[in-house]
Amino acid sequence: MSSRISAAMWNQLFQMSAHAGMSLQSQIRQMLVSAILDERLMRGAAVPSSRELAEGLGVARNTVVLAYQQLVDEGYLIARERRGYFVNGDILAPRVGSQSMPARDVPERVAGTLAPRDPATPDWEGRYVVRPSGQRNIVKPIDWQKYQYPFIYGQFDPTMFPTADWRECCHKALTVMEIRDWAPDMIARDDETLIQQIRTRVLPRRGVWADADEIVLTNGAQQALYLLADLLVGAHTTVGIEDPGYPDARNIFAIRTPKLVGLPVDGSGLPVDDRLSQCDYVYVTPSHQCPTTTTMPLANREALLRRAEADDFVLIEDDYESENSYSDIPIPALKSLDRSDRVIYIGSLSKSFAPGLRLGYIVAPAALVAELRALRRLMIRHPSAFIQRSFSMFLALGHHDALLRRLADTYAKRAEVLSAALTTYLPEVSFVQIKGGASCWVQGPPTLNANVLAERAKARGILIETGDIFFMGDTPPLNRFRLGFSSIRLEHIESGIIALAEVLRETMAQG
Repeated sequence: MSSRISAAMWNQLFQMSAHAGMSLQSQIRQMLVSAILDERLMRGAAVPSSRELAEGLGVARNTVVLAYQQLVDEGYLIARERRGYFVNGDILAPRVGSQSMPARDVPERVAGTLAPRDPATPDWEGRYVVRPSGQRNIVKPIDWQKYQYPFIYGQFDPTMFPTADWRECCHKALTVMEIRDWAPDMIARDDETLIQQIRTRVLPRRGVWADADEIVLTNGAQQALYLLADLLVGAHTTVGIEDPGYPDARNIFAIRTPKLVGLPVDGSGLPVDDRLSQCDYVYVTPSHQCPTTTTMPLANREALLRRAEADDFVLIEDDYESENSYSDIPIPALKSLDRSDRVIYIGSLSKSFAPGLRLGYIVAPAALVAELRALRRLMIRHPSAFIQRSFSMFLALGHHDALLRRLADTYAKRAEVLSAALTTYLPEVSFVQIKGGASCWVQGPPTLNANVLAERAKARGILIETGDIFFMGDTPPLNRFRLGFSSIRLEHIESGIIALAEVLRETMAQG
């Protein structure tokens, strides 16, 4: 390995380090750190002078000087008076696979992978207790943002993200005093300021009142379901699931018990009937039934609670999208009507904001929350304390309430355009009236195969979600699909439906 890198190579490395939003100084630092850690530069090798590198990269000399000084402070470079900057050999302690190791210590590789293993390798196929990869799941293309018409649900909308507000909260959470507060390992605790914000700002909007010891934070509502299933569901537990319903909830419970009972929903959501009496737990989405989006009437909620008391089962309420209602008279959460601790409440803080933040919570009796905390400690200890503190400030400063108002207004406009476009350009289908949330449940002609439709639509730049994944059983109906509008631009909705209508008619004509 040469101790020098050519000017052309420095330019190439600099371009590889370029990232949107990263300063030139940061790009130079990243370029040099990569060159050192990847051992493109040998120990003790000289790096170009600040003037030479600045001229080669076309940047100000002071930018390079500042980058070099930071790398000296962090131990990557050594500054020698009148001689320049050199790679600090101590930064490259012997590592597995490093050039500094004897060749005999480096595992033999074939075509970039480890050589074939010994025949004594464990039979992993025979060791799996469960095979979650074999379950039916919702699938979204990784590159969905590249499609012109992404009618998919629950994805991030960069045009709605409150960048300045979130950056302000993160910056406040990074002051010296704040860091001292959240940086230590909290073990099984949560950020007390965020718990207080949930108690006083979030839950009251849904008519729910809880003490601090009745709330536990999770890495999204998904982990909330996983924790509850781990703690409460065994091989002989019967769990009722809405049909159609949320596939991930179905899959989580299915790992623990074979006794899942599909509960067909109607135009009012989950019917209250004798099928419930066989269940130990019933998973329900009353505010916006997943995926049909119907809202359970107040009378049905009260009847469901009475039935739970009479038949001694517990309700797991997933109150997703409750904050995105277009009605001026919101229906209270099921939990708000609960007087006998029959409802375990699951909420999300990040679904509407930024799904990648992964912040959810459970509201339940204090004794149950204590067990959930103990179980969570074994899994992850606690969600990121920095994210918790930042989100607490996001709530306290009023940014979250303001965001919800903007989202409700935006989603209402998109829903209106989508409904009008479906009525005008796709009279062959029926759909549930959109009263809130960010998706529309569509039923096509009886002979439509939405899986075929989705594949053909994808080839035209249109993404839709097939509906069969939401149903239990081996022969789900194939003529349903879901149209999400959380991340599609308003001006693209009508043209997207026009294009989808053309694909649907072609699909029907070709059988």
